[in-house]
Amino acid sequence: MQPDKKPGAASAGLTGCEAAAAVLELDPLYCSAGLRQRLVAAAHGGGTGLRQWRWSYPCGDDAGLRRWRWSCSDPARPSTDNIMQQQQQQTAAAATQLQTTTPPQPQNKRMRQQQEEAAAKATEDSRFLFDAGKPPPFRIGDVRAAVPPHCWRKSPLRSLSYVARDVAVVAGLAVAAAALDTWALWPIYWAAQGTMFWALFVLGHDCGHGSFSDSATLNSAVGHLLHSFILVPYHGWRISHRTHHQNHGHIERDESWHPITERLYRQLEPRTKKLRFTVPFPLLAFPVYLWYRSPGKNGSHFLPSSDLFSPKERGDVMLSTTCWCVMLASLLAMACAFGPAQVLKLYGAPYLVFVMWLDLVTYLHHHGSHDERLPWYRGEEWSYLRGGLTTVDRDYGWINRIHHDIGTHVIHHLFPQIPHYHLVEATKAARPVLGRYYREPQKSGPLPLHLFGVLLRSLRVDHFVSDHGDVVYYQTDHTLNTQNHKQN
Repeated sequence: MQPDKKPGAASAGLTGCEAAAAVLELDPLYCSAGLRQRLVAAAHGGGTGLRQWRWSYPCGDDAGLRRWRWSCSDPARPSTDNIMQQQQQQTAAAATQLQTTTPPQPQNKRMRQQQEEAAAKATEDSRFLFDAGKPPPFRIGDVRAAVPPHCWRKSPLRSLSYVARDVAVVAGLAVAAAALDTWALWPIYWAAQGTMFWALFVLGHDCGHGSFSDSATLNSAVGHLLHSFILVPYHGWRISHRTHHQNHGHIERDESWHPITERLYRQLEPRTKKLRFTVPFPLLAFPVYLWYRSPGKNGSHFLPSSDLFSPKERGDVMLSTTCWCVMLASLLAMACAFGPAQVLKLYGAPYLVFVMWLDLVTYLHHHGSHDERLPWYRGEEWSYLRGGLTTVDRDYGWINRIHHDIGTHVIHHLFPQIPHYHLVEATKAARPVLGRYYREPQKSGPLPLHLFGVLLRSLRVDHFVSDHGDVVYYQTDHTLNTQNHKQN
């Protein structure tokens, strides 16, 4: 796109090219609101200024504000420190007095454009100046357009082939474990079978999103079979998960792993705080969430009368709860026939591993690591795009293929209709558009052990968010950390 040209804005009391660079972009990161308003008004008013302002691109949802880059023929460019220092040293006199000068015309137009592009790139690449809570300079349609058309196509046969593969592995592991029946192998079986239960959940999750196939009947049938087998009420969870996707990043409306406000946090019992932020309890939260939802929210995934569901969805919820009860009755019948110990070894222990997988993966999708601060939104600051961009991709090494690339989560959150087998390709295609708003996942070793460090740190620092503000970040209760340290 060729940039449009507009007459220059006044310098608002700032003299020379360095002062102009101090407001390199009309953005809260570079200048105060008052100065920015004067510069925008001057630019739109068509007055003559020190130099010319070049239109760069719309600022997303930033209340109609447009970014303007300074066109300067002077090769000298101030450092970031000078920019921030200039911003802090604005005085009342500089804010009220507008000085207009006529700049000399650049001798070489091409050189001027190269300097503009270099300055813009330096600004975009500066980690110090990047703020993930700012509206992105692109629309969700731009991201959608970058995804290759074939990534949207769903293949029922291919999806069913993954189901057949995973069910065969689950059956084979169970038969082998029952035949060998040795304590030397039971822990290996639990880890492997629990991981396969998690893989079955991911395929049922795709059914819930409609990315499994274009047939609602096939999606519902496969989803019920897979999720009921691992004691998940398919429709109840599907509907609440849809609510999560539609409202992700919104403090009040999000459904899963959303932050609690400081006021609610202070009302929690000390025992509840310890359970919420101490391993392994957060990794066992999923069954509790299915029954009682999250703190501050009412209802259950099993009850058709829950606030989660609309009246027309209550029949679906009743069907899924019935399937859940049938599976539970089957487990009880097998316990009576083969003994409780055998059922616990073959099914109970893998189920716990599955729950830990689910809680670990979903938690890490929505919490940052040591250099990531993920924003949460309220009110008009929230949008579907900004909420989706606060998710995080994770690398699980060779396990990625086993659990169907569920760690490729950003594109999935923006476009849940994309089948799991196209997520990696779609992400690669969208990266140039997402830019710094996409957080490159840390590469995993043979086993994703590095993610446990990320989990532990997040549980130490991500405790609550402020009761006020439309763009907020997690805050830390240092008292809780001190108490846990003393008890340990």
